[in-house]
Amino acid sequence: MTNDIDDRIGLLHGKVVFITGASRGIGAAAARLFAREGAKVVLASRGLSALEEVVAGIRDAGGTADAVACNLADKNSIRAAIDRVRELHGRLDGAFNNGAAIQHPGPMDETSEEDLDEQFAVNFRGHWQAMVLEAALMREGGGGAIVNTSSIGSRRANPALPAYAAMKRALNSITETAAVTWGHDGIRVNGLTPGGTATEMIDAWEAATPGVVARITASIPRGRMATPEEVAEAACWLLSDRASAVTGAIVPVDGGAGA
Repeated sequence: MTNDIDDRIGLLHGKVVFITGASRGIGAAAARLFAREGAKVVLASRGLSALEEVVAGIRDAGGTADAVACNLADKNSIRAAIDRVRELHGRLDGAFNNGAAIQHPGPMDETSEEDLDEQFAVNFRGHWQAMVLEAALMREGGGGAIVNTSSIGSRRANPALPAYAAMKRALNSITETAAVTWGHDGIRVNGLTPGGTATEMIDAWEAATPGVVARITASIPRGRMATPEEVAEAACWLLSDRASAVTGAIVPVDGGAGA
């Protein structure tokens, strides 16, 4: 076994962190980064096979990681995942709610009811329910930090992904509300609004709408998309004690595209 976990005291040293949408993209990058920064991570997604590969890589590098199946459209599944965190570690210090469903691209009048229902169930209600359950476990330990992945699309009109953007804008609202509601419990809640990020989700969008990657890239002042690792770095800092005075913030990670 190689030991690639840094011996320095990392940003998340000794913390237990739960991550949804952890099997790929930003979530998988976050899992690896948080482990390198000293966290014990519990990774969640709908399927376990891809998660187990991420867990194996973290363990091979000397980190602590476990996998749990979690369907954000199912409250009982979310509760079971949080219960598993309790069984494994007895507490929860941080949560990165990164799981999401992408809608089929198209205008409002062509968005199906099934697509709209899925967007509500996963990208809004699932995050609401996850935050409530995460906060309950954090409260037992005296506090913690939650970071929600929103989207640059939540900050402006989004004719191509109208339901997705609407649910992400609603997520911004409950992120801010949760920060105020749970502040006295020692729980910080913040959000990220990534812009174009080189993930499988963008690949799927490009396949459905050829040329979208070029259009997104052209809108970014830095001239390129973010990597999943760059978005994960922002989440890591917000979950760390170095961001102890930051709560209720919706932080852009978009290369200047939203400026």
